[in-house]
Amino acid sequence: MTRFHGVVPPVVTPLTKDFRVDYPSFTRVIEHLLDGGVDGLFVLGSTSEVVFHGGDERRKIIEHAVKINNGRVPIFAGVIDPTTDRVIQHAKVAQSAGADALVVTAPFYTRTNQAETIDHFRYVREAVDRPVIAYDIPVCVHIKLERKTTVTLAREGTVAGLKDSSGDDGNFRFVRQDLADLPDFFAMTGSEIVVDNAALMGAQGVVPGLANVDPKGYVKLWRLTQAGKWDEARKEQERLCRLFEMVWISLGRTSAGSAGVGAFKTAMQLLGVIDTNTMARPQRSLNAEEAGAIKAILRGTGLLG
Repeated sequence: MTRFHGVVPPVVTPLTKDFRVDYPSFTRVIEHLLDGGVDGLFVLGSTSEVVFHGGDERRKIIEHAVKINNGRVPIFAGVIDPTTDRVIQHAKVAQSAGADALVVTAPFYTRTNQAETIDHFRYVREAVDRPVIAYDIPVCVHIKLERKTTVTLAREGTVAGLKDSSGDDGNFRFVRQDLADLPDFFAMTGSEIVVDNAALMGAQGVVPGLANVDPKGYVKLWRLTQAGKWDEARKEQERLCRLFEMVWISLGRTSAGSAGVGAFKTAMQLLGVIDTNTMARPQRSLNAEEAGAIKAILRGTGLLG
């Protein structure tokens, strides 16, 4: 088993009503996840609204997570920015703040190709002394980490793992197949709704935003897959799929990103984990009517009485 494995939620960053990081609520989020049995914490990912936080705030977020975690599980830190030099700056800060691994996307806004993307990861890895995890999320960065790119980076030791949020399960399968002889390389799915499928394909873990709402459910699901109890795993996955339907409640009035992360924040507020469901500007927060619909889903999936 690799050091990094299992359920590693991308940690929601709670905000106050005036759009500042709510550190008391953030502490409760971390304890909520750790109490749920998660195997790692991923701060400053897309679910964390990373791009809305400046460099100094990012450092504070990592330091706070490291302090509260106190060595209980590994800390992944997203070092996400459009260009290589900026990513290196974030990576050095994250390393000094105590992150155990660094999560890096392809460059974005700039129109790079696969060869330049490979060089981007190499430059970052050369600049730091932490494992680098490739983050495949084309919906946000508008470039796909192709199969050959990921395999090249893994085989040369530039990246230690993959977090796949591309939705391309076929590519994920081929990457796992191509790298099956590298026991230390780990691949994790970012999907909330096909965890059982990913485990069957050989994934070493899962990075589900919905685990902020129900960490125990995802830990249960993952443990069932690892025990080979596939029928039970499917049933738990289907319950979590029903829970996942909260992400569409505000869609249309809000963007897809606001609808998803905003639903998680609203559910966490209803569960008493965080104080507000405020989204970073200019994203819209969910309203009272939408919160009522989420409350019904929480009740229907056994999370609220």
